[in-house]
Amino acid sequence: MPEYYRVKVAGLERDLIRCPLNDKIDIAGFIVFGDVELTVRASEELLKKCPDFDYIVTPEAKSIPIAYEMSRQSGKKYFVARKKKKLYMKDPVCVEVRSITTEAVQTLIMDSLEGEQLRGKKIIIVDDVISTGESLRAVEALVSKFGAEIVAKCAVFAEGDAAERDDIIFLEKLPLLFK
Repeated sequence: MPEYYRVKVAGLERDLIRCPLNDKIDIAGFIVFGDVELTVRASEELLKKCPDFDYIVTPEAKSIPIAYEMSRQSGKKYFVARKKKKLYMKDPVCVEVRSITTEAVQTLIMDSLEGEQLRGKKIIIVDDVISTGESLRAVEALVSKFGAEIVAKCAVFAEGDAAERDDIIFLEKLPLLFK
């Protein structure tokens, strides 16, 4: 029988499944896919905390629904830093990342045609959970290659030590669950 960790975020309560990170620590698995109510409410609350921006950028991950909804609510376009090169990409720009929730090194890619739209623009980076910050750093590196100005980095949750950072915007803390 799975164990859960109860959270309250954007005025809603959810039970997040405990996922073993190793033999000493579990993390609370935040899966936003399919939770439209939470996606809408969390996006609304994040937008209230964000400074003025031109575009949203998110890694190709569970944060896509949040970026989409923030885009829909704000009327600002969003871009996805892809994990694999796509046929439409004629001049891709790449960076590598290792996240605690993914075993292998990953690549984040944006085609230059998309990336050039970011040049000189104010960007917010959106993720679902910021933990080690590796995914965030990779997106920062990627958009910086196009001369974008990052005005905010935000997520629904900041996990573990990330909750002590003063350079990110988040709605709630998510603790590491020690066994």
